[in-house]
Amino acid sequence: MRIGRMAPLFTAGITATLLATLAPAAQASAADPLSRFENQKPAWQRCDASQPAALQCATIKVPLDYDHPGAKTIDLAISRMRTSVPGKRHGVILFNPGGPGGEGLDMPVMMKEGMPKKVLDQYDLIGFDPRGVGRSSPVTCGLTTTEQNFEHAYRTETFKRDVTWARTVADKCRARNGDKLKYITTRNTARDMDVIRAVLGQKKISYLGYSYGTYLGAVYAQMFPQRTDRWVLDSAVDPARVWRGMIQVWAQGTEPAFTRWTRWTAQRDRTYRLGGTPAEVRKAFWDLIARADRSPVDDGGRKLTGDDIRAALRPAFFTPKYAAEAVVNLKKAADGHAASRGSLTPGDQPGPRGFTALAAQAPADNGTAAFWTVVCGDTAAWPRDPEQYRRDAIRDKAAYPLYGDIASNILPCAFWNKPAEPVTTVNNKVGVLTVQNEWDPQTPLVSGLGMHHALKGSRMVFVKGGEGHGVYSADPRACANRTVNAYLSTGRLLARDVTCAPSAPRSPGVAQPLVPAPQHTPAGPRF
Repeated sequence: MRIGRMAPLFTAGITATLLATLAPAAQASAADPLSRFENQKPAWQRCDASQPAALQCATIKVPLDYDHPGAKTIDLAISRMRTSVPGKRHGVILFNPGGPGGEGLDMPVMMKEGMPKKVLDQYDLIGFDPRGVGRSSPVTCGLTTTEQNFEHAYRTETFKRDVTWARTVADKCRARNGDKLKYITTRNTARDMDVIRAVLGQKKISYLGYSYGTYLGAVYAQMFPQRTDRWVLDSAVDPARVWRGMIQVWAQGTEPAFTRWTRWTAQRDRTYRLGGTPAEVRKAFWDLIARADRSPVDDGGRKLTGDDIRAALRPAFFTPKYAAEAVVNLKKAADGHAASRGSLTPGDQPGPRGFTALAAQAPADNGTAAFWTVVCGDTAAWPRDPEQYRRDAIRDKAAYPLYGDIASNILPCAFWNKPAEPVTTVNNKVGVLTVQNEWDPQTPLVSGLGMHHALKGSRMVFVKGGEGHGVYSADPRACANRTVNAYLSTGRLLARDVTCAPSAPRSPGVAQPLVPAPQHTPAGPRF
């Protein structure tokens, strides 16, 4: 999930100011080698002329390698909106939009639009681009658009090409970034968050993280439990599945969503004409896939194979109406009635409202490069033998026909260097509020439950029947939103888990998630 990029902001004068605040390593306290980072005084200024003047940005320095804080440093871009009211101020709340690879500098603007006054009065809103992303020393691998597409269906005749692709991506990332790669990890981003906390003069911080941001928040809570305050994790990653298992769970989660879609569509046969029973709807879909594999479908100028359609529609099946409309339009295209606009155009998919993106400065492949850098660098639990991926893809295509082979096929992490440190075991008792839709395509329910169970002190808000990725929204009437807002404004965690009904169907400007859901594009994956 990518939030937008900042225009060039920081002048030579500001850079000089920052360097002056960072005393030489020799001056750092022997007792606290991070003190020179924690005592920085950010040079705040307006972020961008297209954004509200209240959104301020600054750049601070953090260690590239926290084991050697006196060595190389990198830039970390942070932002703030001072919305708290004297006498009501509780502290600061930090946001992360997901990814990995999602930019967060403009999140304070978006969150201010949706959060109620009783919450805003208590917090200053803080955003940041995680290390390696956007304005924070961005990584690039020099990947082409084709190389950024990770969704490769398994076929015997193309597997060798898939292996070459995976190895090429890993090699290009290594060649462009060298040793820097192994320090762009979730654990180091959590350490950066703690530097931000100290720079802002806070003993504790509150946090709202979406998707991948839930894992980042859980890792911070594991590493710095005494510094976590009011903590909300929306649409959660299962920490036991990072990271290959989190891609594979997309296949596992899609099968029940597909079955639900066949029932929903069969009940509306007069509208969609895809079949009057779930079995007939299922057959209509797979007939379309077989037909597209024989002769690719012209969908608004794009030629789509059956594999392309399987990959593109995977998240759509979690929202039955959109999936039914897309399948009908694809069938029409296969019959020669191609639409001027593609059936799978991201803008057609129901989802959150957009917002003004800031001018881009990061490399074109930054989001994808940051994704692989984190998911490959966080954990050593990636098979190294290409044949293991082949076996898994064959097995999972049989178990999960829609997406199993794609989810288990070979990825660049098979050829990544060994991680700098072990993956984080999440098993703390910090008080956390997790929020989860029942029908979430990116972090399916089983994933959200995994996070809830790992965090022994957590409570869950479960939206039964809720659709889409991201729950917390700008609708003050929604049960889940009322619960989150009550927690953020009082600090009182639920005594037990609660189940909410979904909010009313979305209409423009109402009940829209505050963070954009991922769209299917020929690029890297997102959580």
